[in-house]
Amino acid sequence: MKLMKKSVVFLFSLYGFILFVVLLLLLIPFFFMASLFGKVRGGNMIYRLCSFWADAWLLMIGIRVPVIHEARNAEQRPCIFVANHISYLDIPMIVKIVREPVRVLGKQEMAKIPVFGFVYRNAVVMVNRKNPEQRMRSVATLKKVLGKEISIFIFPEGTFNETGNPLKDFYDGAFRIALETQTPIQPIIFPDTVKRLHHATVFSLKPGTSRAVYLPMIGAEGHEEEEVAELKQKVYAAMEAALNRYRQNQ
Repeated sequence: MKLMKKSVVFLFSLYGFILFVVLLLLLIPFFFMASLFGKVRGGNMIYRLCSFWADAWLLMIGIRVPVIHEARNAEQRPCIFVANHISYLDIPMIVKIVREPVRVLGKQEMAKIPVFGFVYRNAVVMVNRKNPEQRMRSVATLKKVLGKEISIFIFPEGTFNETGNPLKDFYDGAFRIALETQTPIQPIIFPDTVKRLHHATVFSLKPGTSRAVYLPMIGAEGHEEEEVAELKQKVYAAMEAALNRYRQNQ
């Protein structure tokens, strides 16, 4: 019985990733045309195309995405979106739920993936965390994006959280940018993505519900640029408490 269950999950995962690639291939000509319109307009067009792709893919693999706003009336734009990172499914979740111009900070290694890499290079701000000079250039690019009234999206944990705790330690980047530009932070949690696609293996895809929760915004106003640790801890505490709360209410 256990072997049969594993076989079904493996075959479903294979179906999901073949579909992932096929949908991307169908959209490649449109991604290419959009890339000709430049970094700003073209980038926004590519992001919209990614949203259509995510809608189709998630629907066809049976993943439903309820979006919960805990304080919609207080939300401001542009902002710095931050979210927990525990699954490859987190990336499709971003373009599924954030239906507005945004630029995501992403790992440079992902650009090497065939087909997906072309879209990735044109849709995200890439960073190599091991290279201080390249990291500084990425931060400068993110600040320019905010200056054009476009929000940015950062996973403050940097890589997958494999600790078993709700969150792993945050990097300073998102919070330093927030203070330097006086941009509010919009925390989001994905409490279910690890159940739909576990970080341990890509062959663990399962249909079902994957919630996205917009937590109340946390402003940067009134904080000095030196108060990075304080702002980071405030966001961390809010996200940790929410992850515990929503995972208990499943």
